[in-house]
Amino acid sequence: MKIAIVGPAFPYKGGGAHHTTELAHRLAAAGHDVTIESWKAQYPGFLYPGEQTISTPEGVPFPGTHRTLAWYRPDGWVRTGRRLRSFDLVVLVVLSPVQVPAYLGMAYGLGRGGPRLIALCHNVLPHERKPYDVPLMRRLLRRVDGALVHSAQQAQLARDLAPGTPVLTADLPAHLPTPPGGTPVVTADAGPANHLLFFGIVRPYKGLDVLLRALAHLDGVTLTVAGEFWGGTDETRTLISSLGLDDRVELRPGYVPAGDVPGLFARADALVLPYRTATASQNVFMAYEHGVPVIATRAGTLADNVRDGIDGLLCDPDDVESLTDALRRFYATGEPARLRAGVKPVDAEPHWVAYLEQLLSR
Repeated sequence: MKIAIVGPAFPYKGGGAHHTTELAHRLAAAGHDVTIESWKAQYPGFLYPGEQTISTPEGVPFPGTHRTLAWYRPDGWVRTGRRLRSFDLVVLVVLSPVQVPAYLGMAYGLGRGGPRLIALCHNVLPHERKPYDVPLMRRLLRRVDGALVHSAQQAQLARDLAPGTPVLTADLPAHLPTPPGGTPVVTADAGPANHLLFFGIVRPYKGLDVLLRALAHLDGVTLTVAGEFWGGTDETRTLISSLGLDDRVELRPGYVPAGDVPGLFARADALVLPYRTATASQNVFMAYEHGVPVIATRAGTLADNVRDGIDGLLCDPDDVESLTDALRRFYATGEPARLRAGVKPVDAEPHWVAYLEQLLSR
């Protein structure tokens, strides 16, 4: 089958680029003729304030990658669609409704009766929505031949927006960055360090403020917050000071290169994911790859990936008291070592097999 994947790929960073690239590699390994149509300019800076690209790929780039798309060139959107008319399947990787105008331009270029057109939605709608998000996603989902999403909740959301569009669901498989030197070695248990890690882009739905308020109820536990702050650090620093946590919270703002990730996890007793809402998160898999337990909320699919009391603990989202209780349970005598002993790296292979089956099904 001749397949085009339209989405971010290296040198773009983050989970979307990793997933697009890994998907292309796996489809090619399965015998398909695969092309990635990627971006030379994906978003205007005012819509994505973080660093968009990195100089060193954190994985193996896909050789059949074209980087011609630009958010400011609608003529290029249509031209790309016309060029893909000979393909059997075109997969549109949807990370944000901001991409929808470009995808509709490509769909116009493809015309009707051409390749099968699938929207692969990492999020059907953003966690923090703008007024234009719903109408844009409704237009896209009504135009495509089908959608692939990563949870039952997301599937229902897609069906509500476009009742006539077939929607398939598949668990999001692990697609982790590769640090220099290859796959990280699982860290040995050196006993509790009374240190926690919050990792990834800092946005309101991630619940960092909830974690900070919970941390204020514990004595002697420290925290590193590593990731890009979309709204800047001022508000977070003010909250840290108001809670008396200046000596216990280290902020490391900015993108974390893959080479720095093992060291961050090696210092941590647990990764904390205090999300208010979620779809799927690679951070659970990343923690387990480094032998670190996870304390997470029951938001989205997080509860499907964390085995409560075995390799981590679960609590209620947007609930300081519930998270405080989970942290206290985690630091009960012997618990950090017991939970760490239950952690095992995730076997991604069966998940990827199922994922490709769903994507290629009709």
